[in-house]
Amino acid sequence: MTQTTKSRPEDEVVGICQDLIRIDTSNYGDGSGPGERVAADHVAELFREVGLDPEIVESDPGRASVVVRIPGRDRERGALCIHGHLDVVPADAKDWEVDPFSGLEKDGCIWGRGAVDMKDMDAMVIACVRHIAREGIVPPRDLVIAMFADEEAGGVKGSHYLVEARPDLFEGVTEAISEVGGYSVTVPTADGGEKRAYLLQTAEKGIAWIRLTATGRAGHGSVPNDENPIARLAEAISRLAAHKWPREYIPSVRTLLDGLSELTGVSYSDEDAEDLLEHLGGAQGFVRGTLQDTSNVTMLDAGYKHNVIPQHASANVDCRFLPGHEDDLMQTLKDLVGEHVEIEVLHRDIALDSPFEGPLVEAMVAALKAEDPEAEVLPYCLSGGTDNKALSLLGITGYGFAPLRLPADLDFAPMFHGINERVPVESLRFGARVLQRLIETS
Repeated sequence: MTQTTKSRPEDEVVGICQDLIRIDTSNYGDGSGPGERVAADHVAELFREVGLDPEIVESDPGRASVVVRIPGRDRERGALCIHGHLDVVPADAKDWEVDPFSGLEKDGCIWGRGAVDMKDMDAMVIACVRHIAREGIVPPRDLVIAMFADEEAGGVKGSHYLVEARPDLFEGVTEAISEVGGYSVTVPTADGGEKRAYLLQTAEKGIAWIRLTATGRAGHGSVPNDENPIARLAEAISRLAAHKWPREYIPSVRTLLDGLSELTGVSYSDEDAEDLLEHLGGAQGFVRGTLQDTSNVTMLDAGYKHNVIPQHASANVDCRFLPGHEDDLMQTLKDLVGEHVEIEVLHRDIALDSPFEGPLVEAMVAALKAEDPEAEVLPYCLSGGTDNKALSLLGITGYGFAPLRLPADLDFAPMFHGINERVPVESLRFGARVLQRLIETS
């Protein structure tokens, strides 16, 4: 793996990103897969190379996270945690134009699983940390740099484990930044021009990963059966699919839509924001998912032979709820699935809603505008989740800020967990400059 010794973060961020992508850290969510230890060792060595003393923490063999603290000038101020995750979702090479673990530079982009989620941000963080260590730069306050395991399976083996087992690593931390925010979308303006708007993530929906299990009467496939669990499950799924979750615009979503409406000159209503959302391009999917609670069936399991009616049938459902909606969501699910279907919660995590104001937000906005003066910065709510959920249990306020200035024609957001994942080289360099400025000013 190649490393450079150039001083500026933007000079080595691309190589670091490529090297991280080439380490397969696929997380299948069931304990299989290569784990994060090789990547954690690599990151730790990059830190040690510039005189830092990182700690590797394993929750299980191979499930490794890396943490290092960098003392700041004012040790009395609340520390800032900048964190990423080392794992990635799996990738099927036959679906891709390139080897998903090649880290190939092609068409001005770095390609590979994790290029967007989130080894690009990991590389920016690592490059900036190496720079301040080499140059002897002391940040305004303590920095805690964390690269977690297992984010793609809810953080049980990563951030949640560290929060529970090693809260000392985050002592004094009051704020955090991580993934899925700070990237740009190009929108048409009311005067006929275009403007880049950066989406700073201030909120995220909660998670309820559930399993529905329908029970019934087993029997021969040739005999009529009005207690067939597969039919009962199908009926429950149909009711879920047909349910229209009521809309509610939480403050971060309302502020985003209002700002976007002002930029574009396109109005919207509480009942219909479709024309406005179209101007967000690929990012509209993330935003559309934050207008209400959601429930999507993702897995099915039933039966074991063609002529046997089984006694059980199950389905996994990915539910996401807005802040304050968890109890209502669970009651609605119970009402929809009916008496013959049990609900088992496999993983649950909280919703977050942080203010779009304060010194850290001001510093993030200023760092972006220093590199892109004409840009707008708007808050938004993430339909997915991040490791900020775990850190919030320690009272840490989290934001999504992985700054990327993106080409207008790049359909970026759909590449999260998608195929042909890639990040522009110049966007990586831009992000390293912005992040470095933030580190030195926040």
